[in-house]
Amino acid sequence: MTKKLGISQSGIDAALAIKNSYRAGTPICVPDEPTKILLPEHLINTDLDLLQFDDPLPLAMMATLDPESPMALAATTRLSPKACGKDLIAGMYELVGEKTRHPLVARCVDVVRENDFSPKAIAFVRTRTSKFIVQTRQQYAAGLKLILRALLDGDMSAGEFVTQFIKLTEAGNLQSDVRQKLVTSLLLSESVRPGIKFLMLEHFESFPLPTRQGIIQAVAQAPDSRHIDVLKEELRWIVSHEKQKLSVKRKQKTPPIQVHTTRSAFSH
Repeated sequence: MTKKLGISQSGIDAALAIKNSYRAGTPICVPDEPTKILLPEHLINTDLDLLQFDDPLPLAMMATLDPESPMALAATTRLSPKACGKDLIAGMYELVGEKTRHPLVARCVDVVRENDFSPKAIAFVRTRTSKFIVQTRQQYAAGLKLILRALLDGDMSAGEFVTQFIKLTEAGNLQSDVRQKLVTSLLLSESVRPGIKFLMLEHFESFPLPTRQGIIQAVAQAPDSRHIDVLKEELRWIVSHEKQKLSVKRKQKTPPIQVHTTRSAFSH
C-alpha cells in the first residue's frame, strides 16, 4: 500500500529523525555516513542515492523546516518529480509551498505546479537552484572575509565576530573540512588575539562532530609554543568534559539490573 501511495515506513522514520534534528539543532548527515553533513549539493544531485532520505516525506520535511533557503530549495527541487502522477505526494508538495518559510521555495512549487509537473519546468527549477546554491556560498564567503577584516582593523568586537562567524558558517552550509580549516586557521594564527580564540572554543560544541574532530587533530599536531600549549590544554579539558557528560547520559539511560531470587533457594 505504501508503495502505491509513494511513501515507505523507512521514509516516515527518516522524516521523524529529521524533525528531531531540527528541534535539537543538530546537523543532518548523509544516510549511513554519520561524519558527512548533508549539503544542498547532495540533494540537487539526482545521481546520488540518498536511501531513505529520497522518500517524499523526508524531502518535504527539509523543504518546510530547514532554516536555510539553499537547503530547503534543493529538497523541494528533488521532491518535484516525485509528485507527478501521485495525488498524495502532489498534495504534500502543494502543502510545502504553503507552509515553507522561504519565498523561493513557494515560488519553485508554483512554477512546477503551474506547468503541470512537466520535465521542462522541473529541469528549469533545478538549474536555477544550482546557480542559487553557488551564489549563496559566494556571498557567505565574502561575508566571512568582511567580518575578519573588520576584526583585524578593530571595527568589530571579539564577541560580535565569533557570533557572526558561527552564523555565517552555519548559514553557508560549509562542508566540514572547509569549516574546520577556517576555525583552525583562526586558532593557530599569530594575528588573532587569544581572547578571540577562547571565545571560539566556548562555542566549540556548536560545530558539527567532524569539524570538532578535525580541529582537535590539527591543533594537536601544531608546533609547540606558549599560546598553542594553552589551546591544547583547553581542548583536552573540553574533550574530557564531553566524555564525562556522555558517560553520565549512558548511565542515566541504562536500566538497573534486576536480580530475581526464589524463596526455595535461600530460605534455608
